[in-house]
Amino acid sequence: MIPTTSQEADPSAAPQTGHTVVTSTQPRFVQGMGLFSATAIVMGSMIGSGIFIVPAEMSRVLGSPALLIAAWLVTAAMTLIGALSYGELAAMMPKAGGQYVYLRESLGPLSGFLYGWTLFMVIQTGTIAAVGVAFGKFLGVFFPSVSASHWIWHIGHVPAWPVGPMVLGNMDIGLNTANLAAIVVITLLTATNTRGIKLGSAVQNVFTSAKVLALVAMVAVGFVAKNAAAVAANFGAGWHAFFANSGWHTWHQVQVGVGGPIQFVGIFTVVAVVQVGSLFSSDAWNNVTFTAGEIRNPRRNLPLSLALGTGVVLLLYVACNFVFLSVLPMVGTEDAATLAGRGIQFASQDRVATAVMQAAFGGIGEKLMAGAILVSTFGCVNGMLLAGARVYYAMSQDGLFFKSAGRLNPKSKTPVTSLWMQWAWACLLCLSGSYGQLLDYVIFAVLVFYVLTIFGLFVLRFKRPDAERPYRAIGYPVLPAVYIVMAVWICGVLLRYKPQYTWPGLLLVLLGVPVYAVWRRQGLEIREQGTGE
Repeated sequence: MIPTTSQEADPSAAPQTGHTVVTSTQPRFVQGMGLFSATAIVMGSMIGSGIFIVPAEMSRVLGSPALLIAAWLVTAAMTLIGALSYGELAAMMPKAGGQYVYLRESLGPLSGFLYGWTLFMVIQTGTIAAVGVAFGKFLGVFFPSVSASHWIWHIGHVPAWPVGPMVLGNMDIGLNTANLAAIVVITLLTATNTRGIKLGSAVQNVFTSAKVLALVAMVAVGFVAKNAAAVAANFGAGWHAFFANSGWHTWHQVQVGVGGPIQFVGIFTVVAVVQVGSLFSSDAWNNVTFTAGEIRNPRRNLPLSLALGTGVVLLLYVACNFVFLSVLPMVGTEDAATLAGRGIQFASQDRVATAVMQAAFGGIGEKLMAGAILVSTFGCVNGMLLAGARVYYAMSQDGLFFKSAGRLNPKSKTPVTSLWMQWAWACLLCLSGSYGQLLDYVIFAVLVFYVLTIFGLFVLRFKRPDAERPYRAIGYPVLPAVYIVMAVWICGVLLRYKPQYTWPGLLLVLLGVPVYAVWRRQGLEIREQGTGE
């Protein structure tokens, strides 16, 4: 007898939104990942290129070393609370699709679909494209011919187009050697993941281990190579300025939108503004929930992997920022000729980690850092490719995505068609040059979906009080409520001061509503035909 899928085992778990595509003769996922592999997906998906770059922009807005650390501590607290809260949902519903399933079960199929829609259109595929192109750019450190300016086929330039608080366009479309490298990596890793979960998770384990060791090495080197002048500037007067001189009442300058007026805001507002960088450099920790159907003993290993993975990465992130502040002064000038003169604020192309390694090792430091980022981005792309396809598979099972995406390959037991659909859209985004802009637009939407999912935890506690919960969220209801309050505050601040990141994301999500109506109607028609109605 062939085992049933999770949807068959619990028919009530799937909403009646579409036709039934799962039968007892279809292959099922192989539970080929243990705790180490699940934790590697959490860590590998989180660590990309953001930690090496975003501290520069954050420093320019904050202007205070203590506030920089405070911002990362806020990120760490929110991410860890979110992971601990998701752990209950993951243990309660260990099914392929993860967050999509949690939203579907708590708030209804439309909420789940809008998340899956946004994930496919931008969140997952856009991140894959952006991280892949980052791989290509850092490959150029070793091979100068690999560059975003080295065009193979330049289709054209889309000029800037101001629309209210946003600026659309301003991008080059075509194939250059940097995005070609991205496409090659995305293709190679997609093909690898079609061979089976064991091979895909093995690749993830190797590269996650390598990049975590690289981060640990950078932290160790940074503390050894600390600069007395930088330490004095950042942890002396610069550090204590946060606490002294009425630091809590100091006003900070924030620009409203793109080219908007400068306004003065308080400490809680300015820390919320810079979460655009830190909070989403720590994103994608939820990807492991997408692969729940392939994790051994998921009711135990999913919550553990979320806690362990996020905890280790966030500790390393905070440590990295202390290292940056120990090697380079925070405050600098854009036109300075030296690393110390430019400081963290104006590190060349915002590559803070590269500047730190150059300060420690000279010219070879750039290559060492580039090598570490190549390993980091390669592993990040693999983890996101592996995980994302499982969401589209789950959507297809509910009749809310292309039917072929809901089939598993009989030999590899992987959603091969779903993987290649994800590959095609990610590669198109690489060529379009728009992925970075699109990612900016959905940052707000990502945070909204996190809030909705954790709110769903409260809903399910009310709707299904007797459901089996092998793990219960630590600190419930206080910590999940704290997360919601903090996230709603950040959303409100971003709506006010960063409209270029918010309204476009909301519009993209809302575009999914008519798409949902079409998918649902088609699914119901097929279901009625199948039952002879």
